[in-house]
Amino acid sequence: MPGYGSGSGGGSGSSGAVTRNTLRQQIADALRDEVLAGRMQPGQEFTVKEIADQYGVSATPVREALVDLSAQGLLDSDQHRGFKVHQFSVDDYRTMVDTRSLVVDALFGRIEKRRHTPPAPQALMSVRRRAEEAARAARTGDLDILIGYDLRFWRELGALVANRYICDFLHRLRLQAWVFAVPFLRADPEMSDWLWGGHQDIVDAVTKGDADGVRAAISAYNDHALVWADRLERRAQRGRQER
Repeated sequence: MPGYGSGSGGGSGSSGAVTRNTLRQQIADALRDEVLAGRMQPGQEFTVKEIADQYGVSATPVREALVDLSAQGLLDSDQHRGFKVHQFSVDDYRTMVDTRSLVVDALFGRIEKRRHTPPAPQALMSVRRRAEEAARAARTGDLDILIGYDLRFWRELGALVANRYICDFLHRLRLQAWVFAVPFLRADPEMSDWLWGGHQDIVDAVTKGDADGVRAAISAYNDHALVWADRLERRAQRGRQER
């Protein structure tokens, strides 16, 4: 990706810092997309030099990007061997679902308080568009499109009722959940049956200021995720028994 290297030299110290930070973010975003697309598999190892050579950039922004992704829990760092994609377990995934459920449940009070002051129509319009696209992708089994719209949907929805620290925390949990789920979903011939697409139900309930409706829709979402995790575990147990 030669475009990452453009503009990285010359200019004032301030502009060089901005360029490096931008490059760092671009590389982090590109690597995150590689992981979410399943092109970088859990446990896959790589070095700073390999990534720098791949993108045609210097080692410094690559190292910084990899450190950022490690801080998000997506990569593991080994001082001597480089980095590798973190391998989450089914129990890790269940804990992610339980944790986000607890956090979101704590936000229901905010929705109750705002029952008579629903979010601005313009803000909801954007969230609704994300919901429609995510639901369409789930119906058609387009995992790549679904992941992008799902992450944006939850991020924008969270911004309506939560502060940025809570939004960042929940976004990190959802990224980790997708990193765990992607390899299993891509290998599953019944993948389309397990893609959740109830985003519009949540938007409808938020629009009405209906905390009970939001609670029911998100509860269905989390139950769906836990049932899928149980299915994965049963399949793994059968595989071990057959060996």
